[in-house]
Amino acid sequence: MPPHILAVCFDFGDTLVDEDSEVKDATLTSLRGELIPGTAELLRELRSRAYRLALVADGRPGTYTNVLQQHDLYELFEAFAISELLGTLKPDRRMFTHALQALAIEPPDYPRTVMVGNRLERDVKGANELGMISVWMDWSPRYAKSPSDASEKPQFTIHQPLDLLNVLDALEAAAGPGHT
Repeated sequence: MPPHILAVCFDFGDTLVDEDSEVKDATLTSLRGELIPGTAELLRELRSRAYRLALVADGRPGTYTNVLQQHDLYELFEAFAISELLGTLKPDRRMFTHALQALAIEPPDYPRTVMVGNRLERDVKGANELGMISVWMDWSPRYAKSPSDASEKPQFTIHQPLDLLNVLDALEAAAGPGHT
């Protein structure tokens, strides 16, 4: 049976890749970077479970290609919404809808999609405002640890990438057998 959750969207820096490890060129495009422990295993497991993956990230276009290809993960993603290419930043809804439209997911099904990110004011807020399931990756000390208002309150919090599997298992169990 296909999963109830139609797609899992990810931010990039300090969600999949440790921002401190990124080596950048003169244009601030990352040439390489180290994954947060458990990231590769998580992404491969999600694909083996038939989840569709999208990247919804602010930053330079080459960064994601370079680093994901470095770790043989680029091909696991079906859609990319990159701020510099779209001319806007999260939490602008266009970042999220671009990825979901690329996956042919219609607005009534947005509540069956997940957004995982490390920034409450960008990732969580944008997901919440669109009706997605928001998962905050509380891994990095670089960004705010408390929501500034209700729009930034995550539905779930994880501390390591592999923790997402428990969240998805709970969501799938809550949907029950025979979900569509």
